[in-house]
This record gives sequence, structure tokens and C-alpha cells, in this order.
Amino acid sequence: MTPEPHELQALVRQLHQQASPWLPAGSGSRLHWGPPVQASGGDAAGANPAPTVISTARLDRILEHSPGDFTVTVEAGTPLVVLQQELQRHRQWLALDWPWGSGPSGEASGSVGGLVARGLAGGYRQRYLGVRDQLIGIGLLRADGTAARAGGKVVKNVAGYDLMRLLCGSWGSLALITSVTLRTLPLPPQRRGLLLQAPLPALAALNRWLLDSSLSPERLDWQRRAGGEARLLVGLASITSQTLDEQLDCISNRAAEQGIAALALEPEGLEAAIASTGPATPQPDWLLRIGVPAAQLETLLADADGCLRGLDLELGGGSGLGMAWADAGALPTYRVEALRRRCRQLGGHLSVLRQPSGSSLPAWLDAPSRPLIEAIKRQFDPLQQLARGRLPGVQA
Repeated sequence: MTPEPHELQALVRQLHQQASPWLPAGSGSRLHWGPPVQASGGDAAGANPAPTVISTARLDRILEHSPGDFTVTVEAGTPLVVLQQELQRHRQWLALDWPWGSGPSGEASGSVGGLVARGLAGGYRQRYLGVRDQLIGIGLLRADGTAARAGGKVVKNVAGYDLMRLLCGSWGSLALITSVTLRTLPLPPQRRGLLLQAPLPALAALNRWLLDSSLSPERLDWQRRAGGEARLLVGLASITSQTLDEQLDCISNRAAEQGIAALALEPEGLEAAIASTGPATPQPDWLLRIGVPAAQLETLLADADGCLRGLDLELGGGSGLGMAWADAGALPTYRVEALRRRCRQLGGHLSVLRQPSGSSLPAWLDAPSRPLIEAIKRQFDPLQQLARGRLPGVQA
């Protein structure tokens, strides 16, 4: 259902009165990610209807943009590509990657509300942190139709409970996001990069050196294609070309000392190198979210012939977070289970966002804080209507 903005609250209240399960959505481009949403318990005839999907696609306005304050307020259904285009007119941007699976210019990027609800950030978090760190304020509808707002319209805002970050990454399980206020940044006038290739130990040493140095790359991505060697992509940005030249020379000289081949990338080449990590097919059978401590990345990547066999992946060199994907024929289910165990042994985690039909791995496992997560869920959604079976940190 795609209600008009003035109809949305009444619809949610009606669903609450009926105790009907429903699923918050934006454009619906990634509703198939994560665990399957559980249907209702069935009616007298034995039917088991699917939950109602409530889309915010018609909440698509940019409500306020203050270029001088570097803030923007948008309705949750606003397409991300539309927001970035509007900000670009003022030489600003929302400092986040296009969501995984988007086209080269943001096609199929989904809505801003969906971006916040998933809470997944890409390589730009190396410098700009994640989605939750861009949030300044948020508007929401609770499961009973009560409208609420948290945060404010300015960057320096500390009043009230931090509901913004609670909803970021909640996957629609706590409330329907109706609007968000985000901080923007100036578009970097100069961008260039380096693509580094060498045996894994040398690249890992350079990665550690970069993290400990005074340099501040925009992104530091480990990239690996199935059957190939890992490589390191360094993206740099500055307001002057002279500063960029100095940083590139510094990294190139360090790489040369360690016998690492460094390919300089102009802006177009850097964009192509970032985009090259995408899948050969728009919707691969397996899509995994991997996270391990950055200090354990070398250990994980060294297992290329073990649990990583058959996988393409991209992992942040500073965060240890990233995506891995494969077709069903290249990756049997038991190897995904082995990779999940390996990530947990290294102090990390693995989430299954997509899996082939016939496979029934849990999207995520129980977090140590499961009792607290479930207590929060009961406070926000006492009738358990929202996104049944899709509560992060609780194994369905």
C-alpha cells in the first residue's frame, strides 16, 4: 500500500486496532534483504496472509535545505539519487556510498528512509563514518500511529534520548521512519586514488601504516574477486591538487619501498575502480554482510582457498566491514556456515542478506544483548506488528 501523506497516520492506527502485522518500506528496492518477514497467525479458514507492506514512496519531498548550516531535511520516501542531485546544485553531498546494488549513477539507490533503516555504510565510512553519524533528527510513526520526533535541525544537538541511532539499522522493526534531517558536506573539488597490488603480507603492512599515519584517505578498501589476489584501493580527496600530489607521492614512495605496484587513478579511474567491485549479475544468489576487527582482516583474507573460496568481496581497511557475494553454484551453504564461524572466531559477525532458494540459514544470530533488544521491541511495538521475524540481534 502506498498511502498519501495525509492518509498514513490513519492507516497505521487502523492496522493497530486490528492487530495486523505490517512492514514499513520505502521504494521496496531491498525488501528481500534480510530474514523473511513472518506472516500473521492465520484466520478461521486457515489462511496465513502476508503482512501488509506500507510504502512511504509518496513522502518524497525535500522539506528544507540550509546550505549555510550544511543540513537538509527530507521525507523518508525521497529517492537518494534525487537528494544527491539537489545537494550537488549547491556543491554539497551526503557523504555516503550508493547502497550496494545501485547503478553507476545511483539508479535503484532506494529511498533515504530505507538507507537509514538498514544502516549499512560503504567505503566512505573510512573518513566520514556511517549512516548513523550523518543523522541529526528523525521523524517517525510508532506502531500505534503516534507521531514522534527525535533530535533537531542543527549539528550540535544533544537534547533528549538518542532515538535516531536506535532506529538506524532497525530494519523497520521499531517504527516507520517518516522524515530525517542529515548533515551535508562540501563536495571535494579534487579526487584521485591508487590501486595497490602485491602479496597479502605487504599490502596488510601498508594498510596498517596508512591507518597509523597522518593521512586521511576517503576510502581504504580491500577488494578481491573469486580466484584472484586481494588488492587495496586508496581514495583521496582534497581542496587543492598540490595537497593530493603530496599525499599520492607519500603513499607511492612507501609502496615502492615494500615492492608494491601502485597504479595512479584519476577521478574517472577511481570511480571505475570503486564500481568494479559490484556483482556480475544485479541480484547474486548470495549476499553477505561481513564484519571483523580491522586487525584481523589479514587473517581472514589469507584463507582465500578455504571459506572465502568462490566469493567476491569488498571490506573496509579501517572498519573491517563490507560485502561478499557469489552465485549459488560457486558457494555451497556449508561454506557460508564455515565463514560465519570463522568471522565469529575472529571477533566479528556475518549477516546473510540474500540466499538461494532452498537454503534456510538465519540472517543473523542472537546478539549478547538479545534480552535488551527484545525489551526495547516490546516498548515500541507491544503487539509485535512491525516486521515480524526481522529484529536485528535476534535470531528468527
